Amino acid sequence: MQIKIKEVHSLKEIKSWHQFSRDLYVSDEHYISHIDQDIDAIFDSDENSEFEFGDAKRWIAIYDENIVGRIAAFYSNKHQQSGMGFFDCIDNQEVANILFDMGVKWLKEKGFNRVEAPVNFGERDKYWGLLVSGFKSPSYQENYNFPYYQKLFENYGFKVCIEQTTSEGRPDQIDLSKYERFSERLLKSGSYRIEHYSHRESERFIRDFVTIYNDAWKQHAHFVPFTINRVRSLFNEMKLIIREEFLVFMYDKDKPIGFYLSIIELNQLFKYINGNMNWWGKLKFFYYLKTKKVTKIRGIIFGVISEYQNKGLYSLMIMDVYKTMVENPHIESSELAWIGDFNPKMHALFKSLNAQPSKVHFTYEKLL
Repeated sequence: MQIKIKEVHSLKEIKSWHQFSRDLYVSDEHYISHIDQDIDAIFDSDENSEFEFGDAKRWIAIYDENIVGRIAAFYSNKHQQSGMGFFDCIDNQEVANILFDMGVKWLKEKGFNRVEAPVNFGERDKYWGLLVSGFKSPSYQENYNFPYYQKLFENYGFKVCIEQTTSEGRPDQIDLSKYERFSERLLKSGSYRIEHYSHRESERFIRDFVTIYNDAWKQHAHFVPFTINRVRSLFNEMKLIIREEFLVFMYDKDKPIGFYLSIIELNQLFKYINGNMNWWGKLKFFYYLKTKKVTKIRGIIFGVISEYQNKGLYSLMIMDVYKTMVENPHIESSELAWIGDFNPKMHALFKSLNAQPSKVHFTYEKLL
């Protein structure tokens, strides 16, 4: 095969880079397109200034005048991080190797000797990891791919460095009485209390989120502190789809100590949009937001500040969410996303909740 690699620059090329994935999965009944504008924002240096990326590039592979693959690569000097992501490819190892080679060559030129893939340029809760199990229910901003991708990565020499599991829990499958007793003991043993997020007091909750997150996650790899402005922007973006009762904050008296944030599963709406939130896409989205019942919520991030960890406080917040689900009978389940194999306590907690593993993603690494 005579395969050409072309760097993506123009708006036409960016559009083709997006469209290739939709064309590739056109016969896959489970595929739901990412939103183009979400991904383009990742490559916007102004949007992501706080992450201080050194640079990011996108490429397409072309054979016989047809696009047969795509990839992106990025690096951050500040965080000494390099990665490749947004990989899509026909079932052909030669095409995959050429795409990987392009990203590796560029990153080596920038001085990096290790790369992770497939990863995003920012937080791990988005577009992170290769799907290797559970190909039926892709979630919003979660990587979805064909099963053959695993061999393309591993044949190239990528090795698994993180196994991340997504589980799904249903209120009718949990012994609530067991957790109610445990929660009551915790509440009696301290001055803990739970509040739900309120749009009217958004500034207070945003400050509390930043305080909790920056303490709870500071020991994790790829940690990037959140700023007030960044979180305010994120909450504003999500305002229309935030359900206040599913954003749980925990306090010890007035001290913010933990949160458990869930959102409605947007792919149940975005499956009607076909990947583009232009004016027509937005009209369709608002229509389906008003007319369709979303049946799943997705727990996107947990956090407890370091001095309160190992006290079982996650149980209090999870119990609160599940009680809220019982009060909202059209919500059938909660997806508990992105629990790495380095976090056995959370896996044990989800197992005790009878949450069933639904998806597994691998994060790969390769020495350059």
